[in-house]
Amino acid sequence: MASDEGICIVTDSIADIPQDVVDELGIKVVRLSFTIADSTFVDGDITLAEFFERIKASGQLPTTSQPSVGMFVEAFEEALTRCREVVCITVSNRLSGTIESAREAARQLGDRVHVFDSLNLSWGEGFQVVAAAKAARAGESLAGVRQAFEQARDRMHMLVGLDTLEYLAKGGRIGRVSAFVGGILNLKVMFTVDKDGAFDPVVRARGGKAALQATVDWLGEHIDAGKRAAFGVLHAESPDKAAWLEQAIRARFNVAELAVIETGPVIATHTGTGWGVTVVELD
Repeated sequence: MASDEGICIVTDSIADIPQDVVDELGIKVVRLSFTIADSTFVDGDITLAEFFERIKASGQLPTTSQPSVGMFVEAFEEALTRCREVVCITVSNRLSGTIESAREAARQLGDRVHVFDSLNLSWGEGFQVVAAAKAARAGESLAGVRQAFEQARDRMHMLVGLDTLEYLAKGGRIGRVSAFVGGILNLKVMFTVDKDGAFDPVVRARGGKAALQATVDWLGEHIDAGKRAAFGVLHAESPDKAAWLEQAIRARFNVAELAVIETGPVIATHTGTGWGVTVVELD
């Protein structure tokens, strides 16, 4: 944990940070919730496999709820008993209202709590949070912690592929994706998160194998293959795709680190099954 002289890091569960990393770096995670049929769960209550099993059994797509202001107040108050200041990094404001709850909680607690927008989600957010937590653990000032995660945010590239658009459409987030697809059958759509933190469809491929290759090719268009980089491979109930991507990335790029991340049920509520990659150049 950070000392009472340092900075504590708070985030939301959409960041998909593995629990061992959360524990090691003393990150406080405020969890979103989701409802399937008449049952409500907090992110992390059930496995992703059970999540999809419950959807199949109920025949209904789930809904999600952002954390309340009170949940963030509680998290910030606890952190302030241990730390001089709190840095909270949230999922993109374009994808969730979570940051508004965090900002309102911060307003109630004064100027020791600082809330920032990752402009991303899943490991695109989580990598930033981990960078901030490592800087805080190293004793960096608020300015140093902010520089650490903003550098990660500004260098971050993320691409996500979906097996179906059903979940995205249900959540009302299909917009530009729908126009991009144009009704073509068996088309896999891959989207990035743009500079404003919104979904932006950028790649189309027919069939799963072509989509995975297109994902790796997209990485090659955004980084220098010779430069050291930190990668993330994301998946929602798609471990085979994740394994293929990991192998392909290690064969093609200069991998300094690579994290394989299974997304949580809250993200899967809006995406369904699928895969994704993140990359941050380190040199």
